[in-house]
Amino acid sequence: MAGPCARWPIEKGEGIRHVLDRAGDKWTVLVIGTLEHGPVRYTDLQRSIPGISQRMLTHTLRQLQRDGLVTRSAYPEVPPRVEYALTDLGVTLLSAVTVLIDWAGTHHDEICVNRARFDESASAS
Repeated sequence: MAGPCARWPIEKGEGIRHVLDRAGDKWTVLVIGTLEHGPVRYTDLQRSIPGISQRMLTHTLRQLQRDGLVTRSAYPEVPPRVEYALTDLGVTLLSAVTVLIDWAGTHHDEICVNRARFDESASAS
């Protein structure tokens, strides 16, 4: 057996797939990337990630907390202030996320052209 799956014992396969589901999720990638420079308030996170709903941001942050990738700090102020930051484990994911975001930005136009070409040929068939 070859490929990335062959690198790990078969009994770890399901757990690794769950981690990849989380790490490869589009909202996770964007949240991790947004936290690159330190703690960010919830509202600033939401403003920095176009298209994410309040519900999805809350869900993503909770999952990232559960996985130990993000911390949540609440400050007893008026109005209340909540900040999110990467944990040491979250920082280890940052380089992969940054490469993926940069790759997507670099190749976005080319992929859009390819999609249009494919869709045009598929509709002509």
